[in-house]
Amino acid sequence: MAKSKVRKKAVYTPPQKSKAPEVSPRWLVPTMVGLWLIGLIWIAVFYVTASTGTDVPYMTDLHNWNLGIGFTAIILGVILSTRWR
Repeated sequence: MAKSKVRKKAVYTPPQKSKAPEVSPRWLVPTMVGLWLIGLIWIAVFYVTASTGTDVPYMTDLHNWNLGIGFTAIILGVILSTRWR
């Protein structure tokens, strides 16, 4: 039976990457949580005031755009959460 050839060169191993762990900016988490809470509170206040007939000067004029404002704040918080390390 034929003998297999022995490899003459060493097997290539790529160098280790010594990369420092990425750290989130300090403002990211409070802003992210703040946007979630602001959006949630905005929607809750809109529903409560709409169901009781309470007149909130700025909020009542926006009607259903209040849902868009609340959900936009929540979505911005979710987008920021993708940057969290």
